Amino acid sequence: MALIDEPTRTPLMTPARPATTDVEIVVPVYNEEAALEASVRRLHAYLRDTFPFTSRVVIADNASTDGTLAIAERLSRELAGVRVLHLDAKGRGHALAEAWGASDAAVVAYMDVDLSTDLRALPPLIAPLLSGHSDVAIGTRLARGSRVVRGPKRELISRTYNLMLHTFLRARFSDAQCGFKAIRADRARQLLPYVEDGGWFFDTELLVLAERAGLRIHEVPVDWTDDPDSRVDIAATAWGDIRGMARVGRALATGRIPLSSLREPDAIDVPAPPRLIGQVVRFAIVGVASTLAYLLLYLLLRHVMEAQAANAVALIVTTVANTAANRAFTFRTAGGGQLRHQLQGLLVFGLGLILTSGGLRLLHVIDPDGTRLEEVIVLVAANVAATLLRFLLFRHWVFRGPADEGTTR
Repeated sequence: MALIDEPTRTPLMTPARPATTDVEIVVPVYNEEAALEASVRRLHAYLRDTFPFTSRVVIADNASTDGTLAIAERLSRELAGVRVLHLDAKGRGHALAEAWGASDAAVVAYMDVDLSTDLRALPPLIAPLLSGHSDVAIGTRLARGSRVVRGPKRELISRTYNLMLHTFLRARFSDAQCGFKAIRADRARQLLPYVEDGGWFFDTELLVLAERAGLRIHEVPVDWTDDPDSRVDIAATAWGDIRGMARVGRALATGRIPLSSLREPDAIDVPAPPRLIGQVVRFAIVGVASTLAYLLLYLLLRHVMEAQAANAVALIVTTVANTAANRAFTFRTAGGGQLRHQLQGLLVFGLGLILTSGGLRLLHVIDPDGTRLEEVIVLVAANVAATLLRFLLFRHWVFRGPADEGTTR
């Protein structure tokens, strides 16, 4: 690995502090010979003519096999403030860790080479970090005020990924995957030794650790246009992200990451989230009891009611009891807010009603003379799906944290 400062082409050593530049923007690239020159020239012109802070651009080449490196080196000779970092191994995370760790700037940032994010969002991203107001800043495509142009497939994948982060790692930031982020260099040097991923999960892992260490994360709504020529392997990236979430979750649960050593005296206190495994076990106990009560009540009511009516009554009764039990036992929520939680629980019940009623309706369409045993089998299957959905909604929405009227123990 060498950082090349054209035209001398001399490898630069890790710079001394204090900072000599306000912002260093890293553009990670791998086989981007078609898009690189136009994007870097556009970014360079914006920084030169419009950007209010001192800056430089580092093109981080991840072992490209086409003409990317040659183009990057030519740009560094032609454009003041453009440098090249070449790595012999692939991995966006590796490139960012190398570039950020060696930077002498006060703030380090990165953006995707396609410049999908409108560059006018760059000053609002950087200013809170230079002022000391925030430690990390991210662009978000999922906040109110963002303007996003992309297909429904990418939209669904992005929202599902962030929902998983909120559910399983209790993340509070809204958009982990937007390729438009910045961090104070001193904070980056504290966190980077504990970030293991060298690929696409790198910045998600960095954000989770920053949030758990109590650092302040500033979010900027962005205008973002999807790159139709993206060559990211969605399936492989998604699997890598899931493995990354599991690894980080285990490390946080076992205390393997020394968060206390990362905390600053002025850091915002972020309570540790409830343990997922304990919640799953307690939720399962409540769920088994609720399901047995529901089936017993349904069979009793079925003697005097038609199937749909018996199902609805049994669900309403057991849902009220289920919400109260999960509030007190699973999510350990005390104080006020019971009415709000019950109303939210009823909305969750509505989704369960749709699943179970839909299952019964489908059974009776397929087999109008279906037996009670077949009805019970369909209801059990529908309730399994409804139970998984209920847990996600309870954890992510209904009992996601301290309520205005109560507290979480």
